Amino acid sequence: MQTVAAFTDTYLPTVNGVTYTLESWREEWRTRGGRMDVVFPSAPGHDPAAGEYTTRSVGFPFYDGFRMGLPGVPDAVRDADVVHAHTPFALGLSGWYLARRIEAPLVASYHTPTAEYADYLAAGPAAAVVEGAARRYERRYMNAAAAVVVPSEPAGEHLRDIGVHTPVEVVPNGVDTDFFARPDDDTLAEFRAEYDLPDPADGPVVGYTGRHGFEKELTEIPPAVAAADADATLVFGGDGPARDAVERACEEAGVDARFLGFLPREELPALYAGLDAFLFPSPVETQGLVALEANACGTPVVGVNAGALADTVVDGETGHHYPRGDTAAFADAIDRTLAERASLSDACLDRREETSVEHAVDRLAEVYDAVTE
Repeated sequence: MQTVAAFTDTYLPTVNGVTYTLESWREEWRTRGGRMDVVFPSAPGHDPAAGEYTTRSVGFPFYDGFRMGLPGVPDAVRDADVVHAHTPFALGLSGWYLARRIEAPLVASYHTPTAEYADYLAAGPAAAVVEGAARRYERRYMNAAAAVVVPSEPAGEHLRDIGVHTPVEVVPNGVDTDFFARPDDDTLAEFRAEYDLPDPADGPVVGYTGRHGFEKELTEIPPAVAAADADATLVFGGDGPARDAVERACEEAGVDARFLGFLPREELPALYAGLDAFLFPSPVETQGLVALEANACGTPVVGVNAGALADTVVDGETGHHYPRGDTAAFADAIDRTLAERASLSDACLDRREETSVEHAVDRLAEVYDAVTE
């Protein structure tokens, strides 16, 4: 097994899809006898463990809670066989430098459509300038790698569309299916009682958990729930800069909405399994890991037919799609999913193995083998 140096701009104590994926891959890689070190920005609240190395960092003024790592390459990772950059920026540049310095192959992961976040940095015409610059830089970085890893085929198509000619390999992020599984009925009842959520006999519960970012278009959810025939309770887990806007949208739509904030990780399976449908309107996902986590807990997903969710959600099997921006169609997809909840749930559970971390790391190992031959 190769020794891998992974560079990322986001890691613990921040909990998001990139952090979760990197942690899961590292653990599975170590289980197989390999070594995967990680280099990330220092942040209060997390003391590096073995194989974790920090660089100095500064606060990022445009996004609360995010810290930007300053370039740096710890001596401990200079013996890597493969350098794997999980970002093209900041510490991604450190990874690029290390790969060239030790003549190791650079593998680049594409987790986030960088240009979609231009509105955090600029508004109006300036956002288009930032978006264009981000795409050009993204293309240049990816074309410097020996291979690019994407979590879904739509993400790969996007990179090819913007001019990336480096080989693009689909490696799903993977779900810890030992952890994300349907809890027993007593655990679900305790979770509902703790957060004052309705009993299943009192009507359906639908919702979302994850980062509340403007680009995820979460304000589309309340009017769709209000327009659906089902009288559903709406639940939001997580938090982020768009939360106030989502709360206002719930008030305007007149829906019964509960905001739980960030939950302890050990409670996430109960949240997923306690939902009759997971609602996911985000058009910017490169895979939509939370959708797969919900599926692994037996919960179908109502997802926008855009971005990676067009691929991640299997229409009529693990949930239903709707066209972006169509509130009536979103509401109809919610009703269809609730009506077919039992059969969709069974289909979700049948697909657990193919979405597992073990399957993902099998593919990752093939990519590392190919670039080190």
